[in-house]
Amino acid sequence: MTDPGLPLLFLDVDGPLIPFGAPPPGGYPTYPGPGAGPSGNPLVARVDPGLGPRLLALPCQLVWSTTWLTDANACLAPRLGLPRLPYVDWPDTDLPGDGSTLHAQLHWKTSTLVAWAAGRRFVWVDDEITPADRRWVEANSPAATLLHRVDPRVGLTEADFTTVDTWLHAT
Repeated sequence: MTDPGLPLLFLDVDGPLIPFGAPPPGGYPTYPGPGAGPSGNPLVARVDPGLGPRLLALPCQLVWSTTWLTDANACLAPRLGLPRLPYVDWPDTDLPGDGSTLHAQLHWKTSTLVAWAAGRRFVWVDDEITPADRRWVEANSPAATLLHRVDPRVGLTEADFTTVDTWLHAT
């Protein structure tokens, strides 16, 4: 989807799609599929292919917001049944701050995502969002935003999809 009227959904990989940190008893579930074989990243097997149709059903434009960059399209999009998605190409250096304590507490993605959105409404799904990021985005984004933190131990859940879908339909 490339409709400029649709909100963007910036999607992180590690945490939301690949759970990590504290496996449930018996370990993380794994799923067969492309990219999970012996020559691929073993963590890719944790990506539930069922998340792809759920993401595609959301009324938004999906954008990779991850250090995986083009690897997200090569490795994860086929597994999830997603088309090639645009991705945020991170700057080589941190963007200059205003010297404030708040700016020093921001996640390194925050200001780049606001700039990338260029005034469009957006959802940011990540496991590292903090209150400082929420305050900064509220003060610096001209459009409505939802910064949704996912528990990295479990990844995207039904409750996460409900929250995001509800916000997308309300804006």
